[in-house]
Amino acid sequence: MGKLYLVPTPIGNLEDITFRAIKVLKNADLILVEDSRRSSKLLSHYGINKPIQKYHSFNEHRKINSFISELKKEKSIVLISDAGTPSISDPGFLLVRESIKNEIEIECLPGATALIPALVQSGFPNERFVFEGFLPIRKGRKKRLEEIEKDPRTIIIYESPHRIIKTLKDLLNVFSEDRMIAISREMTKIYEETYRGSINNALHHFKKQSPKGEFVICISGKSKN
Repeated sequence: MGKLYLVPTPIGNLEDITFRAIKVLKNADLILVEDSRRSSKLLSHYGINKPIQKYHSFNEHRKINSFISELKKEKSIVLISDAGTPSISDPGFLLVRESIKNEIEIECLPGATALIPALVQSGFPNERFVFEGFLPIRKGRKKRLEEIEKDPRTIIIYESPHRIIKTLKDLLNVFSEDRMIAISREMTKIYEETYRGSINNALHHFKKQSPKGEFVICISGKSKN
């Protein structure tokens, strides 16, 4: 049997990758990428010239069997996403599950992810937290917000620039307007920013500027008082 590696890649700064991750990528028989244009920049930067194939949410169901077949031929396959750790709000779970079913060895390397730095620098309690990833766009969205509003733990949500205003409005409709949040964007990049304040003030802040970059929203847990 071969081996499936899940290798985290930088979320912005190309230097945020481990020596071991580069070694695993250089020794791979095949690298699975989410977007070949974005991944090629990283691979080229580190002089990695290996066969690549696309693996993303639109083709993962039909491609899994072929990759499992390659792994059974003792191939070393590395899965990377556009940024961060594969399978965390990115494709990967299905391939991992099928690999486990076929008794294929799996190793996930430690490395870059947006949620942990955002949580740590939010200033909110981090001994217990809940990661919600991206909220449902339509069906089940309000119900999900109503569920997490009651949670006493710090809540972490991912959001895109074109939905950040809508999400803040939706939060304001369910949470109290003075509930504290910390919003990090453009993490590890030149224009990295973390805004801390109430949901209401955050909405006014981001309405004044054109939101850019990927966002991580940390929401303080509900007080027991």
